[in-house]
Amino acid sequence: MFSKAPKGSEPVETHAPRKLAVASLVANGVRLRGDLVTDGDLHLDGALEGDLKVGRLTVGETGVVSGTIQADTVEIRGQVVGTITARQVRLLATARVDGDISHTELAIEAGAHFEGRSLMIVPEPVVSQAPPISVAAE
Repeated sequence: MFSKAPKGSEPVETHAPRKLAVASLVANGVRLRGDLVTDGDLHLDGALEGDLKVGRLTVGETGVVSGTIQADTVEIRGQVVGTITARQVRLLATARVDGDISHTELAIEAGAHFEGRSLMIVPEPVVSQAPPISVAAE
């Protein structure tokens, strides 16, 4: 009942373990001009004038972005002037966003300021590759 599995029969892991990485940080008082691109995470407490393309973005309470944002996930506590395109967007109570947001999920806390359009991204339907069914008449 409680016997050990025979040697060599350990379960095989079918997926690679998630790579742990520290988020990049733009600290309060740092001002950047230009585009910033990374597949990783970014925490922005400073100011950026330019476009962002990141995996996950967190704009802190002192963070300011003037430009377009493209990301998988965006969490905003600071200020954004420009368009946001992301799968998941969360505006916290201290957020101030002036621009359109394209998203599949949008959450806005009470107290957040949002002036713009909310545009739902509709995922494309999955097309089945199954052969058509034929009905034979007798």
